[in-house]
Amino acid sequence: MRIGILTGGGDVPGLNPCIKAVATSAAELGWETIGFRRGWAGPLYIDPDDQESIDMHTMILDRGRVRGIDRTGGTVLHTSRTNPGRVPLNDLPPFLEAPYAIDKNARIDCTDHVLEVLEKLGIGALVAIGGDDTLSYAARLHKEGVKVMACPKTMDNDVFGTDYCIGFGTAVSRSVEAIDALRTPTGSHERIAVVELFGRNSGETALISGYLAAADRVLISEVPFDVEKVAELIMRDKTDNPASYAMIVISEGATMKGGTTIETGEADPYGHRKLGGIGDILGDELKRLTGQGIVNQSLAYLMRAGAPDALDRMVASAYGAGAVQLLSQGKSGLMMAIRDGNYTTVPVDTCVQGKKRVDVPELYDTDQYRPVIRQVQGKPMFLY
Repeated sequence: MRIGILTGGGDVPGLNPCIKAVATSAAELGWETIGFRRGWAGPLYIDPDDQESIDMHTMILDRGRVRGIDRTGGTVLHTSRTNPGRVPLNDLPPFLEAPYAIDKNARIDCTDHVLEVLEKLGIGALVAIGGDDTLSYAARLHKEGVKVMACPKTMDNDVFGTDYCIGFGTAVSRSVEAIDALRTPTGSHERIAVVELFGRNSGETALISGYLAAADRVLISEVPFDVEKVAELIMRDKTDNPASYAMIVISEGATMKGGTTIETGEADPYGHRKLGGIGDILGDELKRLTGQGIVNQSLAYLMRAGAPDALDRMVASAYGAGAVQLLSQGKSGLMMAIRDGNYTTVPVDTCVQGKKRVDVPELYDTDQYRPVIRQVQGKPMFLY
């Protein structure tokens, strides 16, 4: 059998180990693995009647090609946020403009073209690695009769249906290291540090990173904050610290009470605007309210840069190998998952059936704006 694989959405450490595990597990069965470049843009931009187009948007993933990729971050297949089920007209490849160019303002469903490409390339099954948007389209293809397996990834750890997503462990590790390191300049100048982390809708990465780094206050996406109260609390923290400094961690999706999420720039063709800037706004407000010097630091892409840590290598490799094992057993339409500490699967469309957010009553003090682990017994190891 020939299987396809792609990575969609934002890159995270752990994608390459997952790709390697799929390719090597498939090779052990005598199967061939074809990687689609740039996520769902790969099959979308392939002209099935043009071999040059096929070669441009695919990659043969034999043992030699994947041998050392697990040691590196990012994705050798590259990625995009393309969703073939809702493509803007100006994002269509030229060879598709004639059959689809009807309404300039419409979002065009190119699923029939994707199905044609998969058939032309002889793809017997497809492994999709990504977050909600990438996997929701995988679920669409499953309904169309394609044999699909999904592997969840996002450093926000917010794909519904699994306790763990590829990329989360490394993002937390990078963040904790950076928060610890920022204590040096913050303490030396007796200032207040505001460290902004990725986390659009879920504050779990900020919550766990701030908890492990013992930040004084942590502001998460799920709970709007009162900036005057935060200023009062952080000044108390600074006064109580013999070194006379304090640390705040904030999710990029956090909002002030009565405010809105900070987004900048124009939306991309799929409706995504750049998120971030709340850390700078909070820093300015704290400086105005407290008169203290502020260290503003957005970790941004540094959270997802570099090689994966041991946890992400382990989980990504297990997800990839497990996906192929299940395909070999005749199973498909499933998403790899971890639940209650065990590897398992859920239906591939589980990701669109709910939202995964911080359990605020169990894990967060909304009055003091800080993590609180009220009960460890019975909680998963990631305290999601």
